[in-house]
Amino acid sequence: MTLPTIQPIGPLDIEAESFRIIEAELGPTAFTPEQFAVVRRCIHATGDFSFAENLRFHPLAIEAGLRAIRAGKNILVDVNMAASGISKHLLARFGGKVICRVADTETVALANSHTITRSEAAVALAAEENIGIAVAGNAPTALLKIMELLEKGVFSPDLVIGVPVGFVNAAESKAILASKPYPFITALGRKGGTPVAVAAVNALLRLAGNP
Repeated sequence: MTLPTIQPIGPLDIEAESFRIIEAELGPTAFTPEQFAVVRRCIHATGDFSFAENLRFHPLAIEAGLRAIRAGKNILVDVNMAASGISKHLLARFGGKVICRVADTETVALANSHTITRSEAAVALAAEENIGIAVAGNAPTALLKIMELLEKGVFSPDLVIGVPVGFVNAAESKAILASKPYPFITALGRKGGTPVAVAAVNALLRLAGNP
């Protein structure tokens, strides 16, 4: 077996070359340049070109997300892995912070007392913390709770990024989100996950920093 040849490339050039490859393999798309920046980063994070087919954007999604970031609003995420992946230094430029309450003692107590998941409880407890972008990349229950609180008028993020992965209520929760009138970014079907959620947020943070 002939082993592949590894071409040396500088660390600062790896992302640019990855983006070049993605753009070349995808060819022309119907996405706006801002939407494509999100799609490209999601593909870069996963190595999965199917996200060019299953990502869906509300017409005002990008505008709403950038407005929230630039206004210094916070970003709510459903798991600590997402909190770790979002670029803190880019977000800090605008005054916002990443909030994840899934491991808080108060969250555990609320989940136990109401027989709900910690993801649901964490969303409920963080709803009043100046949330501009609500993100669910892991737990369908978190996404369903976000939509429930929006419907009740007790939660009003500018943008919902709902891309939970899995086989139980993941595809269903995202199909519901895709029908909503408020700004959203979602990925139809079973695919998604925290890396996709983080990639979408980081793409928006980079767009927000552009003049």
